[in-house]
Amino acid sequence: MKRLTEIKPLIPALALPLIGLAVPAMAQEATDAAAAVAETVAPIVDKGDTTWMMVSAILVMMMSIPGLALFYGGLVRAKNMLSVLMQVFTVFCVMSLLWVCFGYSLAFTGAGSAEDATWLTPFIGGFSKAFLAGVNTSSLAETFTTNVFVPEYVFVIFQMAFACIAPALIVGATVERMKFSAILMFVVIWFFFSYLPMAHMVWWWGGPSAYDAPAGFLFGHGDLDFAGGTVIHINAGVAGLVAAIVVGPRLGYGKELMAPHNLTFTFLGGCLLWIGWFGFNAGSNMEATGIAAMAILNTVVATAAAALAWTFGEWLFRGHPSLLGGVSGAIAGLVGVTPAAGFVGPMGAIVIGLVAGFVCMWFVISLKSKLGIDESLDVFGIHGVGGIIGAILTGVFAAPSLGGSGIYDYSVEAVGATYDIGGQVFTQALGVVVCVVWSAVVSFVALMIVKAVIGLRVQANDERQGMDITTHGENAYNN
Repeated sequence: MKRLTEIKPLIPALALPLIGLAVPAMAQEATDAAAAVAETVAPIVDKGDTTWMMVSAILVMMMSIPGLALFYGGLVRAKNMLSVLMQVFTVFCVMSLLWVCFGYSLAFTGAGSAEDATWLTPFIGGFSKAFLAGVNTSSLAETFTTNVFVPEYVFVIFQMAFACIAPALIVGATVERMKFSAILMFVVIWFFFSYLPMAHMVWWWGGPSAYDAPAGFLFGHGDLDFAGGTVIHINAGVAGLVAAIVVGPRLGYGKELMAPHNLTFTFLGGCLLWIGWFGFNAGSNMEATGIAAMAILNTVVATAAAALAWTFGEWLFRGHPSLLGGVSGAIAGLVGVTPAAGFVGPMGAIVIGLVAGFVCMWFVISLKSKLGIDESLDVFGIHGVGGIIGAILTGVFAAPSLGGSGIYDYSVEAVGATYDIGGQVFTQALGVVVCVVWSAVVSFVALMIVKAVIGLRVQANDERQGMDITTHGENAYNN
């Protein structure tokens, strides 16, 4: 007892060094445990984000059927109305099946690390998710925010809507003379060798949780394409131009009146495209956030500015503001703001709309006639030219100094400190050049294959009678 009594006063002095050794060890264990818990935190799947993307996908599908179909249908002669509706409708059906079988996998899979990458990785995906293998109601797709996901089926559906409308746009360049079978064969080849590689090059990356994984060629170079200005509009516009040149003009082009037969349908289709475009642009944010709201606002103001630019430009040059001009201007504005929708502010969007509307108007009513190309419904004049303008100007107005959002650096989860307008415009121009060359080469080769196998044009007699009755055996209107 005496020894215990003597030792008792010494206990605090002996314990302090031991506590000093134990506390850091305990703290390290707590840190390691917290890190382990953080690694196993369940992904966040917000029902609001999920719902917004599903609604957006439906809006984009509405752009094809009935929006694009009616827009194009009203612009042709009455004897070809049904042929255009059938072309757009059938292309939509074919692409939706090809997307779930092969397209999704080829566009949105890639190497998980540099060691797994091959020379093809930057240009095309693989077949690991062919026929949607591994995709189910539990699988997830990452958004642009770390640890925030949507169901993978939602992402598949949203991107499917894009894949359906892109080849359908090409239809407008060769209406009233190209075989129905030739169109289908051509767009299938173009889909595999132009659309899917461009989608992969521009949009494929590992997500915020794997930002350093191998990415698509143009994404890796920093190309900005928020909702498809390059992937869809320039890509399809160039394909349409090449197809129009190879197939040749309609019989009587430049000699006979080939005026639109029903501008009411065209106006209705154009308005459906505008409303559907809110899903096209804002849905591409993948989350129901302020950026999605800004994309909707940009889609309104850029489109309005472009419609007015075309209208007043036509009024100035031709002496009358036409309904067709106003609607065409609106589409030009929608195309122009597509790559920029989530990167620029509303004032930048207005400038993009004004430029796209005026330049596309000049190309369609002035330059096209001098070129002598029967690019029937101005697929290149609106989608190609408007897409190029939008892509380049995105590099300008994405600058924070001009109201843009800058470039998000996922390595530090913040907006990059510096923004080089000249450097970004060069990057945007690189994306445009790659897309133009890629689509042009693929389209020309595809058309040569189709021409050799089944031919491109309907018989001259059938063209004169109209493709509604000669190809589909029915008329749009009863006399």
